[in-house]
Amino acid sequence: MTQNKRFTTQALKKITLSSYFSLLIFMPLWLLVLSPSQGLSPILSLCMFTIPLLLPMKGLLKGDPYTFAWSNFVLMIYFLHSLTTLIVSAEDRVWAVIELFLTSIMFLSASYYAKYRGQELGLSIRKKKED
Repeated sequence: MTQNKRFTTQALKKITLSSYFSLLIFMPLWLLVLSPSQGLSPILSLCMFTIPLLLPMKGLLKGDPYTFAWSNFVLMIYFLHSLTTLIVSAEDRVWAVIELFLTSIMFLSASYYAKYRGQELGLSIRKKKED
C-alpha cells in the first residue's frame, strides 16, 4: 500500500525553515521596534524570545528529523505567548496573530517533515518487539 503525501519532504523542510526564519526575525522586530514592552528591558526581551529559537538552528539546517520533532517543544513557548497576548493585549492582537500563524505553520510542517523523513531514513521511536 502506498501513501499519498501532499508535500515532499523537501517542500516541508522549506516551509519549516521559512516560518522558522520569519519567526526568528519577527519576534525581535515586534518586541523591540513595533511594540516595545513597558515592563521588560529590551535586552531581556531579546534574550527571552530569541535564544530559545536559536537552539534548534543547526539541526534544522542539516535536515535532522529528530531536531524537527523536538523543535516543536520550543515552539510551544511562542504558541502560548501568542494566545496569551491575543487574550490580554488588544493593541498587540495583530502581532499575536502573526506569531500564532508562523508558529502553527512551523509546527505542522516540522511535524510532518519529521514523520516522513524519518520513514524515508528508516528511523523509528518504537522499540522492536523481541520474540
